[in-house]
Amino acid sequence: MSQQGEQPPVVIRAQALVVRYGEVTAVDRLDLAIRRGECFGLLGPNGAGKTTTVEVMEGLLSPTSGSIEVLGQRWGGRQDGALRARLGVALQETRLPELLTVAETVRLFRSFYPRGRSVDEVIGILDLEEKRRARVGKLSGGQRQRLALACALVSDPEILFLDEPTTGLDPQARLRIWKVIEEFAARGGTTLITTHYMDEAARLCPRVAVMDHGRLLAQGSPGELIAAHGGAREATLDDVFVHLTGRGLRDG
Repeated sequence: MSQQGEQPPVVIRAQALVVRYGEVTAVDRLDLAIRRGECFGLLGPNGAGKTTTVEVMEGLLSPTSGSIEVLGQRWGGRQDGALRARLGVALQETRLPELLTVAETVRLFRSFYPRGRSVDEVIGILDLEEKRRARVGKLSGGQRQRLALACALVSDPEILFLDEPTTGLDPQARLRIWKVIEEFAARGGTTLITTHYMDEAARLCPRVAVMDHGRLLAQGSPGELIAAHGGAREATLDDVFVHLTGRGLRDG
């Protein structure tokens, strides 16, 4: 047991991380440390380098230079399969087999892992019980997002990577996913979330980082960032975001 006041261990560490695609530098000497049990928000406009950063953390991309450690290990060794089994990943547009039912889909993902939670448990957690026999192709956008999160949780991961998990969802679906993320944190799980919704980041994330053009611009609690960069007394995290990344619109 940790001594009183001792911080939880770092479970994701990026040091001087660089990722280049030809002449384009997608991630530019990024340093981050995320601790066990945190819900950490990675914020930035389109093209900021968020997705590339997360894909390196997930072991899907190799850095050009610098390093990534996840749960004390680096990607590229014999332990990659065992490490990947300790992670859960839900993408913004996870593609699932459309002819399978909800229960069959969750059961398929559960079969990929040596241990995990029961199919019935995660279906219940995501309020998909009434849809368990429905085919994926017949689900609404919000139901698909909840199913993707169920598939990410079925391995009982230590770290959950969520890429814009509530984009395009109605308020009820957003609140349900927020509750699941909060319950995961209460169980000691670590979450890295990318989002364009500043209210979402302010609610879920004790710490956030803002990046743009591959570089880390600021990090800290939402309150600390508002105090340092918000300006007006009534400033919000949206104001901080615009102040740091500019007012120009981004495509893609």
